[in-house]
Amino acid sequence: MAALDRRHVMWATLACGFLFVNFFRNSTAVLAGDLAAVYSATAAELGLLHSSFFYIYAAAQLPGGLVADRFGPRRVVAGGLVGMAVGVAVFAASGSLVVGFLGRALAGLGASVIYVAVLRFCANWYAPEEFATMTGFTIAAAGLGGILATTPLALAAGAAGWRPVLLGSAVAMVVVAVAVVSVVRDRPADAPVEAAADGSESLGDVLAGARRVLADLDTWLMGLMLFLVIGLNFTVVGLWGVPYIVHLYDVSVATAATTVLVANVGFALGPPVLGALSDRLGRRTEIILASCLAFTAAYGVVFLTVTPPLFVVGAVLFLAMFITGGTAVSYTVAKERHVEDSGAATGTINGLGYAGAAIFPAVMGLALDAYWTGELIDGARAYTTTGYRVAFGVVTLGGVLATACALALHVRDHRRPEDEAVTAAD
Repeated sequence: MAALDRRHVMWATLACGFLFVNFFRNSTAVLAGDLAAVYSATAAELGLLHSSFFYIYAAAQLPGGLVADRFGPRRVVAGGLVGMAVGVAVFAASGSLVVGFLGRALAGLGASVIYVAVLRFCANWYAPEEFATMTGFTIAAAGLGGILATTPLALAAGAAGWRPVLLGSAVAMVVVAVAVVSVVRDRPADAPVEAAADGSESLGDVLAGARRVLADLDTWLMGLMLFLVIGLNFTVVGLWGVPYIVHLYDVSVATAATTVLVANVGFALGPPVLGALSDRLGRRTEIILASCLAFTAAYGVVFLTVTPPLFVVGAVLFLAMFITGGTAVSYTVAKERHVEDSGAATGTINGLGYAGAAIFPAVMGLALDAYWTGELIDGARAYTTTGYRVAFGVVTLGGVLATACALALHVRDHRRPEDEAVTAAD
């Protein structure tokens, strides 16, 4: 097999594993009613259950990046998939909120290493000018997982029950882990495109790289921006979007899931389109800034109107997730700033991003609980229009703050050559 074809096959195998990450972490939106009824959960408790995946997932991103730098993508992704499968199986078998929480947390631990390891593979096998494009396609695989977690999951859960469906997905994760071990190789045998992770770096080198990454202000600007955009997007699309549509538009869960499916189509299309655009134009921070502005404007529409026509809600969710591809250019910026420490760099900003996904569901759940109508719909709490306005107000405010971070990153990026010239002169 030609080297070009081989690397695409290996990447596709890894991306298939990442698809399952997004499928499971977004599954609580469609299953929210079932889970609330099974666990007799309030909005805050349901938010904590959803967030439990992200607590360890976010905290493990920097260590996961270091592990990917140290041991290479093949072993890291395969091990992560097996760990995630165990967590999903525990969650599917759970009969209490505590066990469900632990199952999702364990799945989050296994999943935490997969994305940064796939990006490490891309750094090893693809040229620098291809990296943003491949990052986009990797996130698109997650978008496909998100699509499966909407209408297909709703229909499958309705036909067979949510527990058997999740158990089946756990078995599929193990199958993909075996495929990763069989197919994937960490780097080209002859000449890696960049410094490659294959287990040859010392622990001291890896830790020194982590210190360099954490000392860079740009790391924190990108991390905070992703904290807001990723955290808020996954809170809306991954948890509260379906209940919001069901309660305020009086439609079925399947109909609401179809609207959210549109968002995941945006998540599948936006990253490869905007990643390829960034590589083609050679523009990074401009695309990040424009994406944050679009994110704020999109959710601002729902905040101001609360119940616009349902097709407008679908358009807003599509755009908000589509432009995630623009903010994902941050991974390319981080990798270009820290070429030899790309796992640590991408892991750090990804960890900060998913810390938002761990925090915002509970925050929004507390806000909604203050506006509970006192009614239960299919065992789940219903909330007032004002409650959802407050929730989308939180999202819109987060967009404003994310835009400020993107603007600061853009200004610093354009001043960088001048600063480097002054340093060289000194």
